[in-house]
Amino acid sequence: MSLVIGLTGGIASGKSTVSNMFKEMGITVIDADIEARLAVEKGEPAYNKIIESFGSDILLSNKEIDRQKLGLIIFHHEEKRQLLNEIVHPEVRKRMRQQMEAAVSKQEQIVVLDIPLLFESKLTYMVEKTILVYVDREVQLQRLMERNHLTIDEAEARIHSQMPLAEKVTLADAVLNNNGTPFETKTQLLDVLAKWEVNL
Repeated sequence: MSLVIGLTGGIASGKSTVSNMFKEMGITVIDADIEARLAVEKGEPAYNKIIESFGSDILLSNKEIDRQKLGLIIFHHEEKRQLLNEIVHPEVRKRMRQQMEAAVSKQEQIVVLDIPLLFESKLTYMVEKTILVYVDREVQLQRLMERNHLTIDEAEARIHSQMPLAEKVTLADAVLNNNGTPFETKTQLLDVLAKWEVNL
């Protein structure tokens, strides 16, 4: 039986670092962000629905969706953002489920679904266990400002737009404290997997 783990975190919490740790262990990681990008490529069902809903003005000269232009539209209009989510999210879930089923049919011991908004989007039904990558707010703020070259106000705004990590702690089956070094985080990850009786 495969164990399906949902991996989540907040912006600049180090979720990608943990995702890479899984990959280095030879574990299949299905990334919601990558699938969301692929789901809106030319010729995909969501691509056609987006053009029907938002018009061809959002296309680049090569007929691909201009993410910046679309981003500006949905950033300022809640109902348009809702509409885009209703088009894209089911496609992303479908793509992730297909890959998950393929990994399970190969009897892989663990499959990881890397979903940034796992709790917000109420997608925990897709997984058996959840791991949250956690950092203190100050660390998160510092890392985000350094990584994205943001002012403190810009970084604060991005962090505020997500469910607080402290709230997610109460929802997760396991929490990795990523305030320290990658080595310390990996040690915690291996401890969690051992506790869940995963033999790597």
